[in-house]
Amino acid sequence: MRYGGRVVNLQLLWLHIQLRLHRDDKGASLVEYALLVALIAVVCIAAIALIGNSASTKLSTVGNSIDNTGS
Repeated sequence: MRYGGRVVNLQLLWLHIQLRLHRDDKGASLVEYALLVALIAVVCIAAIALIGNSASTKLSTVGNSIDNTGS
């Protein structure tokens, strides 16, 4: 992974982020935004899991109908 023009591994990057969060008061805002993004991701994944199969079935039905009318 490249960070600031050099290659670093994720463990060192994680350590760097943790050290910055402990030094900065801005770290609290960063954590809040990270939690918000994580919550949005969970909601999106849940919505896709719940709606995905239904939407896939309906799209397949529409696709089959289009194929049948074309022949």
